[in-house]
Amino acid sequence: MFYSTNYLSPIGMLLLAADGDSLVGLWSEGQKYFGASLVGKMTEKPGLPVFKKTEKWLDDYFSGKRPAISELPLAPIGGAFRKGVWEMLCDIPYGECTTYGEIARKMAVRMNKKSMSSQAVGGAVGHNPISIIIPCHRVVGSNGSLTGYAGGINRKVKLLELEGADMSGFFIPVKGTAL
Repeated sequence: MFYSTNYLSPIGMLLLAADGDSLVGLWSEGQKYFGASLVGKMTEKPGLPVFKKTEKWLDDYFSGKRPAISELPLAPIGGAFRKGVWEMLCDIPYGECTTYGEIARKMAVRMNKKSMSSQAVGGAVGHNPISIIIPCHRVVGSNGSLTGYAGGINRKVKLLELEGADMSGFFIPVKGTAL
């Protein structure tokens, strides 16, 4: 069984989901793959300690503080490859960005392979069930494209600006599948 609550953030309404003890999901309204990792019904239960802790984390984050990801009990649901990519996302420093290709190179090393597809990494990043906290918004295309945020490019820009990321080398793509 999963539990849920809503959190009103500066980037819109967020849905938080938990298994009772750990956060398993955080999605923005209208986000691609919204709730896709959860099977079964969610029961609204706003008073759970994990939700209170997550709300405090989000309050701190949106007020410009840099709360540590390790402060929260996270349990994203996914296969080993996706979980490996999500772990790497957690290592991207606040206000900094990396590329899908760089994560693919690191995953290849981790998996003892010659190479790894950036598209495979992009799929895992896009299916991140705990957005913002597991910072998939910090991943950009190798050419500086801000493509690929399931919550929408405008939210990605707002999150990066909030973190004070250097946006000078980035651009919003005119077309593409990840808009």
